[in-house]
Amino acid sequence: MADQQEVLRQGAEARIYKTEFEGKPAIAKQRFSKKYRHPELDHKLTKGRLNQEARSLQRCRDNGIKVPRVYHTDKAAATLTIEFIAGPTLKEWVFANTDDQLLKDQMEALGRILNKMHMHNIIHGDLTTSNAIVDQQGELVLIDFGLSQVSPSAEDKAVDLYVLERAFISTHPNSELLFGSVLEAYEKNADEATSAVIKRLEDVRLRGRKRDMTG
Repeated sequence: MADQQEVLRQGAEARIYKTEFEGKPAIAKQRFSKKYRHPELDHKLTKGRLNQEARSLQRCRDNGIKVPRVYHTDKAAATLTIEFIAGPTLKEWVFANTDDQLLKDQMEALGRILNKMHMHNIIHGDLTTSNAIVDQQGELVLIDFGLSQVSPSAEDKAVDLYVLERAFISTHPNSELLFGSVLEAYEKNADEATSAVIKRLEDVRLRGRKRDMTG
């Protein structure tokens, strides 16, 4: 069992704790019930998201993508306990670094990770530079798969990339080159499926621009 201790943050969907699990540093993510939903529906949806997050993390690990280990799933308490990853978020790391080559290398690493994730039909659902950690080896670890799903759809994968692109624009000023490096690595040696995602990304961008124009 995880011993819940320090609250790190609280979002709209869950409360995040720094804790321990069997003597190891851990993170416990406890999902909230939604009072406006029927209790049975709320329980079903909460359980479904909890299970999907755990499955997505394990699917990533099974395919060589660095994510936290899943330690324990407590369905009754709607709590997922996972490995604690020490290090800054990618957002913090980018702001702290001024070496252009180092930044480019890390962005290319992110692009390769996302391509591999999408090759295995894992959709993160909330890609931002806050949802990746640079670990003590300097390698990227993706976190927060609370909105993840498994889908072969080029549209879903393109939306995943578009969400990240918008996150770069809103969080990192003059970040066109950064996301450009992500995309360049993502589509390097592209197969047919990856090419379809990049093509669909243009459609998603166009829809996004139209929404921006119409408000």
